[in-house]
Amino acid sequence: MEFTAGGQLEVRLTPGDVGKRVSVRRLTGDSAPGARFADVVGVLTSWHDGVLSITRKNGETVRVDAAELVAAKVVPAAPARRRGPAATFAELAAVTARAWQPVESERLGGWTLRASNGFTRRANSVLPLGEPGVPTGDALAYVRDWYARRGLPAYVQVATGAEGTQEALGAELASYGWQLDVSAQVRIAALAPVGDLDAGPAEADVVLARHADAAWLSRYQRFEAPGPEVEKVLGSGPSVWFATVPGEAGQPPAAIGRCVVDGRWAGFAAVEVDPAHRRRGLASAVMAVLARKALDEGASAAWLQVEADNEGARALYDGMGFATHHSYHHYRTA
Repeated sequence: MEFTAGGQLEVRLTPGDVGKRVSVRRLTGDSAPGARFADVVGVLTSWHDGVLSITRKNGETVRVDAAELVAAKVVPAAPARRRGPAATFAELAAVTARAWQPVESERLGGWTLRASNGFTRRANSVLPLGEPGVPTGDALAYVRDWYARRGLPAYVQVATGAEGTQEALGAELASYGWQLDVSAQVRIAALAPVGDLDAGPAEADVVLARHADAAWLSRYQRFEAPGPEVEKVLGSGPSVWFATVPGEAGQPPAAIGRCVVDGRWAGFAAVEVDPAHRRRGLASAVMAVLARKALDEGASAAWLQVEADNEGARALYDGMGFATHHSYHHYRTA
């Protein structure tokens, strides 16, 4: 990380840089020789009473006393493209929303309030893709009441880590006492290599269907009892496919998966494998067969969402060429 200008360390930030991506170096010990330094890169979300708040791409907020700054500057926004296809946050936000539609929704300016009887946070949270049209405090009061009337906790989904994401909104929610609850990564990759995966004989066992039948639902682990909201959310999207690897007679499937084809994008979700059948390549087989169907329908890019603490899934998707585009976090009212 380079901070020097003409061989000198400089602090080149002011409160007017709030909202920009910055890189800072701060003193973490005393000023004696051998003092330790720490670097922080993220979006400068506030500068108040001599304290800077910087939100990293993983959603973590670091507070830095301005008196501790050794060097600081504005840096270019993180590029949207890593490995795989180029994509903007706005494009991916729209595609991922279409692939997981709620039972009920209401617009509040640029915010969409979503409810689905509690089935998944994504389908029961606010999606803020613009300004709410009223002061934030008033918007949050309306959000709390809207979800309370439905017997649901109030969540707001906030993205971080790419150009155009919502670090400032996350900091504002925190200032109102909302707490970061769960974080996930949105990952992207080229689709063809996923379709080219060789999962061996397991591929022949994958069955595709347009609807999630009772057997598929018996393997899905995201609800206690399937209500109508489950079928509604799972079946939403422009072109939806469900994959099943049958299990033993009378038993739930050995593996399942879901894919939504939307223009150039294929979105993968609900890839689950019976623990007794793991390490047989079933997840790869499900992904490969779904990817080939999506390629047949004209898709060329892939996306998926994985919780940040799911190390097994992250390792699997690393091997398929998926790289993190941005993260998202659910903030819950206190």
